[in-house]
Amino acid sequence: MSFLATSFLSRIDREAWLRFFLALAGLALAFAAAIFSSAASEAGNLIATAAFSSLALLLAGLVGALTIPFLFRRVAAARMRDALHYEFTREGLAYLGVVVLIFVAALNTGNNLLFIVVGAMFSSIVASGIASAAVLRKLELDVAVPQNAFTGRPVSVRVKLTNPRLWIPSFSVKVLTPVDKRKASGWEWQKSQFVFPKRRQWVQLPDYTLRRKSEPPKPQEILTRPVYFTFVAPRSTAEADVELVFPHRGQYAQDGFSLSTRFPFSFLIKSRKVRLDRELVVYPALMSPDEVLGVLPLITGEFVSFVRGRGSELYRIREHTPQDTARFVDWKATAKTGALKVREFTREDERRLRVVFDNAEPGQVSHASYERAVSLAATMACHFAGERVELSFAGSEYHGGQDLNSFLRHLALISPQPNHSGWVLESLPVSDDFNVILTARKPGTIPGPLWESSYVIYMQEN
Repeated sequence: MSFLATSFLSRIDREAWLRFFLALAGLALAFAAAIFSSAASEAGNLIATAAFSSLALLLAGLVGALTIPFLFRRVAAARMRDALHYEFTREGLAYLGVVVLIFVAALNTGNNLLFIVVGAMFSSIVASGIASAAVLRKLELDVAVPQNAFTGRPVSVRVKLTNPRLWIPSFSVKVLTPVDKRKASGWEWQKSQFVFPKRRQWVQLPDYTLRRKSEPPKPQEILTRPVYFTFVAPRSTAEADVELVFPHRGQYAQDGFSLSTRFPFSFLIKSRKVRLDRELVVYPALMSPDEVLGVLPLITGEFVSFVRGRGSELYRIREHTPQDTARFVDWKATAKTGALKVREFTREDERRLRVVFDNAEPGQVSHASYERAVSLAATMACHFAGERVELSFAGSEYHGGQDLNSFLRHLALISPQPNHSGWVLESLPVSDDFNVILTARKPGTIPGPLWESSYVIYMQEN
């Protein structure tokens, strides 16, 4: 009992109750002042009558100005937060049709038993609405979404539903994406110009035209299928892990979720929207090894050839030259071939590679070729990030760096853009990095200094 009393006291809004009792005290004083004003009026004391009536009006005005707006805002906020939306189901419509038929029969026959049946059937609808409203009331929702995912690969989203009430459980609750039934766009007056006649344009006057509002495209939503909770006990939390697969790269966002239930009789679908902002960036799809089998070995071969030198990993055995020192002579290979052979190693301390995505302009390549190039860039970035390579990135409208996640995010949100800031290949800083360039340019148009240290992949060939 002490725990219940403590829990009850902790949930009391002290400020609201304080204002309520102050309002009662103020109204009681105003009522007393009004009684004294009436008594003074009957006694013929005009000064006391004016004073007491003015005090009553002043107290009533203070109560109205300081207490009523505060309490109204509290009640309105709670009503808006717990606002429920009702929608008839097919079962509910059929049941309502039966009720109407019985009601018409009761009117025609005057049979009291039919009126009792109609009243009982209507009361079941009312009881269903009250029970479902109680099921959804005060439920708390939390959706744990990862910061990123890859296209076509499953990712886990955890949905938590908390019932903080002491005694009332919740049954048959669904968490889903709310359906906005409002019109996607309204009407507005936009500035235009009145021209007469249209061909000669002798008269040009400012004018207004009623047009539909143009709304920006909304981000794709995260939760694509409902999550069902059979039972949530009082003062407990139910959890569900949902596996989602996103078909396209880009940014997914959702500003709210909906709690709905058909409990107990499925006559109505009751729903309540929960404000909850969640965002997720979906990286490009990673290509399978078979898809990049013809590209990665060539890139790896040219890269290793570019960084060959003195190191610990054997690159090849070749003919001796006057510039080679004697300590790298391979005596076994020399004895077998009869010619002086030396070992050549890769320079592991200089294995620097840079992935460059030279963005295309709109219409320069097909959509399929462009998406394949984006996926190939993401695949190579993830592949070489797992190797012993010092990796960096560059791209149009991308400032570069060595952070893999920022480059994947750039690829997730990229789209063909007009060239306003200059081509990325002309602005690459001079370095000893080996460049893997994905570009929409035609062969032979790559800047000359990059040819010696680059492997170029053309989007048109994809």
